[in-house]
Amino acid sequence: MHRAALALAGPQVLSAALEGMGGAQSLGLPHGKGPHRVGCTDVMVGHNRKGLFFRLFYPCLPQEGAEQPLWIPRYEYCQGLADYINLNRKWCTPLLSVTFGSHRVPVSWNGPLKSRGSGYPLIIFSHGLGAFRTVYSAVCVEMASRGLLVMALEHRDQSACATYFCKAEAGESDSLEAALQEEWIPFRRVQEGQKEFHVRNPQVRQRANECVRGLRLMQDIASGKAVTNVLHRGFDLSALKESVDLTRVAVMGHSFGGATAILALAKEDRFKCAVALDAWMFPLENALYSKVTKPVLFINTETFQTAESIAKMKRLRSRNNHTKIITILGSVHQSQTDFTFLAGNLLNRVFQTRGALDPYMGLDVTCRAALAFLQKHLELEEDFDRWSNLLEGIGDAVIPEAPLCISSL
Repeated sequence: MHRAALALAGPQVLSAALEGMGGAQSLGLPHGKGPHRVGCTDVMVGHNRKGLFFRLFYPCLPQEGAEQPLWIPRYEYCQGLADYINLNRKWCTPLLSVTFGSHRVPVSWNGPLKSRGSGYPLIIFSHGLGAFRTVYSAVCVEMASRGLLVMALEHRDQSACATYFCKAEAGESDSLEAALQEEWIPFRRVQEGQKEFHVRNPQVRQRANECVRGLRLMQDIASGKAVTNVLHRGFDLSALKESVDLTRVAVMGHSFGGATAILALAKEDRFKCAVALDAWMFPLENALYSKVTKPVLFINTETFQTAESIAKMKRLRSRNNHTKIITILGSVHQSQTDFTFLAGNLLNRVFQTRGALDPYMGLDVTCRAALAFLQKHLELEEDFDRWSNLLEGIGDAVIPEAPLCISSL
C-alpha cells in the first residue's frame, strides 16, 4: 500500500472511500486462464519462529462445490494492515475487514492434487513489505493454472504486516490442536534515528534463507519424508511425493520480495533463475551484485523505480546477458498485488492501487512475460515461448528497460 497517501487520510476520508468502494464495479480476484484447475492449502512446519509458513498453490482435480478460502484468512491481518499504514487500529481495522474480509480466492481449498508423472516445476514466491502470503493470489493462481507449484511464503522477519507461529505446549492435552498456542509476530517499523538499510538488510537475508529452507522442505516432501503440518490435516502432503520437479525451480517476488528473490538466487544453486516484480533494490548490499550470475527477469511498473535502482538492475544484466528489464506502462507499484482487483475507484484514489492500465491486462503481461522467461531457463515443455516478445519489451503496454521519466522517490 502507498503509506504516504494513507498517512494524510483521516478516518472520515478513508471511511467514505471504503464504504463507497464498490459502486458499479465487479470486484474480485480473477480465475486462472491456464488448462489446470487450481487448489491451495496452508502449511506451517515447526513450532517456533525458525519454522516455515506458506500457502501452496497447485494444479488440482475438478471438485464439485469446492470451498474457496477467504482472501484475508484472519482478522489479525486487518489489524496488521492498519499498523503497516500507520492508522488507528480502532477504526481502520473494522473498515478494512468490512471492505476486504468477504473476498475469496477462486481456488479449491485443499483440493486433490492432479498427478503428473514428471512432476511440477516449483516457484518459491516472496511477498513485499507489509504484505502476507495471500496478497499475490492472482499471480499465484495464474501460474498454478499453467502447471506450476507455487509456494507463497509468509516471512517471519517482521516485514509481513502480521504473521504467527504455533507453539506446542507439551503435556497439556493429548490433542495436537488443543495443545497449540499462537504467537503473533508484528510488523517492524523503522524507528526515528535508525538507518533503514540496517533494518532491511538483515531482513532480506532472513527472507532469502527462508526461501532456501522452503526449497529444502519441498525436497523432503517430494522424497516421501514425513512432514507434519501443524495447522490442519485437510491436505495430505504425502500426495506431493514424486510430484515436484526439483530440477526446475525458480524464485519470484514483488518489491521487497523481488530483492529477496535476487539474494536467494545467489545463495542457492538449485534456483535456476529469478523473476523480480518491481524489485525494491535498496536492501541489497553492493557486494552482492558480483555474485548474481544467473538470469533475472525484472518486470517493473511505470512509476516506482528510480534511476539508481535501474542502474543496479543493469549491473546484474552486465553479469548475464539473459537478464531482462521491462516496464509495464500505465501501472503502479500495487498493480502487481491483489489490491488492484479488490479496491474500487474511490478507494483507489486514496490507496493508489491501480494505474491507467486495466488490471487484467497488467496481470496478463506480468504472467506471460514470467512464463516465457521460465520456459527458457527452466527448459519447460510448454508453449510459453509464444510470449517471448514481451521479454524484449515488445507488445501492448510494455517497453524495454525504463521510461524516460522515472520516479524520483
